[in-house]
Amino acid sequence: MTRVVLLGSSPGPIGSPEPPVPPARLALTSLPGSPTVLDRLYGQVASVDPEPLAIARPGDADGYRRRPGQVVESADLAGDLRALADAAEGAGDNLFLIPAGAVIHDELIYQITKAKRGALALVAREPREEDENGEPIQPDVPIEEARPEIGDRVLEGLAVRARVSRTRVVSVGSAYHAVTRPNAILLGPLHVQARHAATLAEAARELAGMAHLFGPEDDIVQLLVLGLVRRGVSVGIRGRRDLFYARTASQAEADAAVAAMAGYDEDRARLNNAVKGADGFFTTFFVSTYSRFIARWAARRGLTPNQVTMISIALGVLSALAFATGTRPGAIAGGLLIYFAFVFDCVDGQVARYARKFGVLGAWLDATFDRAKEYVVFAGLAVGSIVAGQGDVWTLALVALSVQSVRHLLDFSFGVANRRRPPLPLPTLELTAADDRPLRDALEQRRTTRTGGVRGLLKLWTRAGRFRAVHWARKMIVFPIGERFAAIAVTAAVFEPRVTFLTLVIWGGIAAAYTLTGRLMRSLA
Repeated sequence: MTRVVLLGSSPGPIGSPEPPVPPARLALTSLPGSPTVLDRLYGQVASVDPEPLAIARPGDADGYRRRPGQVVESADLAGDLRALADAAEGAGDNLFLIPAGAVIHDELIYQITKAKRGALALVAREPREEDENGEPIQPDVPIEEARPEIGDRVLEGLAVRARVSRTRVVSVGSAYHAVTRPNAILLGPLHVQARHAATLAEAARELAGMAHLFGPEDDIVQLLVLGLVRRGVSVGIRGRRDLFYARTASQAEADAAVAAMAGYDEDRARLNNAVKGADGFFTTFFVSTYSRFIARWAARRGLTPNQVTMISIALGVLSALAFATGTRPGAIAGGLLIYFAFVFDCVDGQVARYARKFGVLGAWLDATFDRAKEYVVFAGLAVGSIVAGQGDVWTLALVALSVQSVRHLLDFSFGVANRRRPPLPLPTLELTAADDRPLRDALEQRRTTRTGGVRGLLKLWTRAGRFRAVHWARKMIVFPIGERFAAIAVTAAVFEPRVTFLTLVIWGGIAAAYTLTGRLMRSLA
């Protein structure tokens, strides 16, 4: 379960001439009786936590008490931080913090709260120019590295007080804490898993004791991320991508946010999110380009992922029967059927993610019958070769089956061993330290110690993946299921089954050698 905390005291944009308007008084439309920003947010988070906790200023608390959940009154930033510490200590669940004035898509809330990272923050990177190699072009005027009041810029009305890498927050600043070369802002939503709740509570209490050092523009989420990062918690980052988020502090901002949100297609973003982001070359360019629309069609008509899985299984069996005829038309039909069996194998997972219908049975069926379809097709090809008088290829079929079985065994065992590996600890820094240089130096030293020997080779190979050709070559060489089914479909339709099995054995052997080498190196590193 996830505990939702609505932050009613988050500041408005820096330099705003007027004090922030409570979200309970910000209407979504100009029509009489229109719901407010707060009404909408309570409705959105109800699916995550039907009784959220709201931290509000005493003058605004009544606007929250008319709604479900608990309300904690806080007069200042120190009170906010202590209330959050109490919530984190007593929750025992994941925590989702969001400003009460947020205008946000439901899908974005879902994606943040379902993230697997121990902590995840929504960020906006500062726009930057890049050269032809994708490296950042330094601005003509260097950013000061002394104090945040010198070095900060303003982006989207908030201070640019965070330094982020490609995957996580590296350093955060405040009116007291300097951050070197800030390049992003923390927009507001923050998700923290239960295992880091105690760390969050400790950081919040220490920050509460330092509240006199912070300025009126310091955001509570920014300070909490500062505390987590300095305690060695890896805080991942996520952008808004094709979804909308803004926090509002005036009616004009609420009107602008509602108008801007109308220009986004939330359903399309949800559909795109239903497609795996790390699929192979064949799946990405020859299946997922249209399978997502089949998934949406199926989900809207009430088909379950398990029913789609059964369609995929049926197509796989029909493909094997077509191959078993030993005729050229049968081989062509078998190639088409095995291709569409794979398409529906992708669709079942996309239906599950789009319709949010997940189950242990479905995951087990999908994983099990992926292998079953493949091996039934092997049998169909071997029978078809005998029927067509092309010779006995059962030995090749068994070798191909053995190669794939060994690869699946290695994949499973390495995955289990990798999950048992404790994560490498990140450097820590006292919250009382105003300068983030010691943290940066520790990170640099950590990076340097991991660049020699086997680790250096692995890092070099990882960097090579930034080139698209290398990226897709690495995806294809491991011979994932999409490439295997494509190889079966093409070679069986054009050539005889012997060529199909030789392709599977040779490519599968190369893939096994490549993955085994990589896993041995990662294990040694």
